[in-house]
Amino acid sequence: MSDGARGATHSESQPFERKPRIWVDADACPKVIKDILYRVADRVCINVVLVANQHLTVPGSPYIRAVQVAGGFDVADNHIVQECRAGDLVVTADIPLAAEVVDKNAAALNPRGERYTPENIRQRLNMRDFMDTMRASGVATGGPPPLSPADRQAFANQLDRWVAKLPCTDGL
Repeated sequence: MSDGARGATHSESQPFERKPRIWVDADACPKVIKDILYRVADRVCINVVLVANQHLTVPGSPYIRAVQVAGGFDVADNHIVQECRAGDLVVTADIPLAAEVVDKNAAALNPRGERYTPENIRQRLNMRDFMDTMRASGVATGGPPPLSPADRQAFANQLDRWVAKLPCTDGL
């Protein structure tokens, strides 16, 4: 797993702290959101890791990589939860995944620009579970509306806010 520190040395008294990463739940992430993430990766030299259970083609950049996991329920989500660290950002519309990474002190952002936080994630999770119960009982709840230009702008703004809070290190 490359984190951009190849060739760097560190002593036992100064452990290497990797720069934060952006993890993307890529199976359902809209292309336009991935494109925003690709531009940010190269602009601020931050690693973006797209995780999916299908092959993904990503731009040739030292900061962008795709991880293909086995097919199956929550396999990509479980990989992200296992690999993300406090301070990382996870891009997902999956509220249970967002809840797990928020519990690990990672940031979570959905493709519409909504931040999931310790203050709001339980409410979002409860609403998601309620809607799931409604659908299971036969109530047609409909899906989310298409991603709008305002949603894309809200996502880009939240992403910029997260990037602006990163500690200044080499390459940032």
